[in-house]
Amino acid sequence: MPEVISTAPADALEIVEHSPARLEGDILEVSMGPQHPSTHGVFRMNVALDGETVVKLKPVFGYLHRNHEKIAEGASYLASMPYTDRLDYFCSLTNNWAYALAVEELAGLEVPERAEYIRVITAELTRLMNHTCLIGFLVQDMGATGTPLMYAFREREKILDLIEELTGARMMGNYMRFGGCRCDLPAGWIEGAKQVVADFPKFLDEYENLLSSNEILMARTQGVGVLSGELAIDAAISGPMLRASGVNYDLRKVDKYGIYDRFDFRVPLGDHGDVYDRYMLRILEMRESLKILNKALDEIPEGPITDAKAKIRGFKPKPGECYGRIEAPKGELGFYLISDGTPKPYRYRVRPPSLINLTVLEDMCLGQKIADVVIILGSVDIVLGEVDR
Repeated sequence: MPEVISTAPADALEIVEHSPARLEGDILEVSMGPQHPSTHGVFRMNVALDGETVVKLKPVFGYLHRNHEKIAEGASYLASMPYTDRLDYFCSLTNNWAYALAVEELAGLEVPERAEYIRVITAELTRLMNHTCLIGFLVQDMGATGTPLMYAFREREKILDLIEELTGARMMGNYMRFGGCRCDLPAGWIEGAKQVVADFPKFLDEYENLLSSNEILMARTQGVGVLSGELAIDAAISGPMLRASGVNYDLRKVDKYGIYDRFDFRVPLGDHGDVYDRYMLRILEMRESLKILNKALDEIPEGPITDAKAKIRGFKPKPGECYGRIEAPKGELGFYLISDGTPKPYRYRVRPPSLINLTVLEDMCLGQKIADVVIILGSVDIVLGEVDR
């Protein structure tokens, strides 16, 4: 066994038999991260290297545990809605929807037609925003500082303006309610959303012309960080990561929650499960989201936005349990709830896609070069608010 030269804590790593064949040099242990502990989320990777080749990788998180689930078990059902904003803070409105869906199933509430359309519209706008920024961050991780990320943020601002006009906040919307939505669409909001959606294909074409055939991007991503469909299924991976590995599974098609069965859209799939497929899948998913948005914005009906049976005060679902889930931009986001008939949930459990998708990081990095590790991590698309919930 070669001598270990370590820059990481003593308990960091142990080289195991399934590691790739090593060269003759020493094994170097490197701690990548963590960043400053007062940021919104802190993540570290302990990496063992044989030369520049990764032979072991251990993700380390839990630096800023938010105690989300235990707080929710001591608060009313509605009081937890703003906390869901802080899970994936890029996608607060889809977080709201997943939690609302679970409580509605538990309490037997119906959602009016108009509210269902609003939920689909806000969810697909959120998907556009998430995927656009993910690509910007991913390309920045490769060293392309500036242009792609700024293009992404330019488009994100347009969607954030719509969200702010609707909810009063740019990121922490606290918008969904059990049985519907907190408020109706402001005057002129539909027209503004239609304009954003109409302009978005031009941006996507611009983005693809800049990136998809770029020689550097292709060289850095094709064949890198491969995740097989079999391993993705075994590890309960979901969302774009799963579909990039060729597995046809999208909860909008499988569960048909909300009113997704009314929309005609395709589920893009990857062929190789590498970083490039995970990049391209986000591009293709945004184009499908635009189809959904165009139809939903054209067909949204008038009417109430909340179930008349829904209560704010004295809300006490009957004893029981349920699991509500949606196809969030990063994958399956689910809430498991147990009611004991009191105003507070007896058990509140979050199934976050960021944490689950992170579990195969080592598998994708083994045998890769250290320079590729950050790119592979970037293609997973994690937010520490979901990981350290």
